[in-house]
Amino acid sequence: MKKLENKVAVITGATSGMGLQTAKRYLEEGAKVVLTGRSQEKLAALENELSGDYLLVKAEASSISDSKDLIAKTVEKFGKIDVLFLNAGVFRLETIDGLTEEIFDEVHNINVKGPLFTVKAAYNDLNEGASIIFNTSITNVKGFGGMAAYAASKAALRSVTRTLASEFGPKGIRVNAIAPGPIDTPIYGKHNVPQENIDELATSLPSMVSLGRFGNADEVATTALFLASSDSSYITGAEIPVDGGLAQV
Repeated sequence: MKKLENKVAVITGATSGMGLQTAKRYLEEGAKVVLTGRSQEKLAALENELSGDYLLVKAEASSISDSKDLIAKTVEKFGKIDVLFLNAGVFRLETIDGLTEEIFDEVHNINVKGPLFTVKAAYNDLNEGASIIFNTSITNVKGFGGMAAYAASKAALRSVTRTLASEFGPKGIRVNAIAPGPIDTPIYGKHNVPQENIDELATSLPSMVSLGRFGNADEVATTALFLASSDSSYITGAEIPVDGGLAQV
């Protein structure tokens, strides 16, 4: 039997990278998957990449009304939810002299407020034994220059993971996080990071990683599958690093 046979999974920020690869893995394992993205064009393009039982929903990660609409459409199409992977996020690289209130608010609205209120929207529509997964980052435990707003948002999300694990425990619902390290995804180029900074990261980071390389989206997806399935039935409140040892050694 497949690991997620007939389970209903929602993945935010699923038009590329870790979210998309996780959606593909979930579909392979028998789940009914709802994928979100902010671009209708990118969502439509997924029709050529996906196979299985899925639903594409346009949603802005920071919008509470979009989160409510997402959950309503999911329940209407597939029924109650078994897996909620809050993957959508924004990466901003700003040293303190360039940091603005607008940048800080953007990062925290997308990376913290959005995931938290999506869980709130789903509260009454989660099956007993459901799994909630947040996408955090090793930047919440290891300092990197220029990441004050981003790292603070991920540290907040780590705290939310622990708090909700306590709240949802009596309902039999597990809440965990995945903390990616340097993963080869399009997120760096999507936002405000100049190409020369991306090139510098690509050159310098592998030397800091015990395994000597960037990770890939499938390595995160494999972890997301583990946390979604009964294989992790006695794990909650945890954060699993997928970082090649960068923040561990």
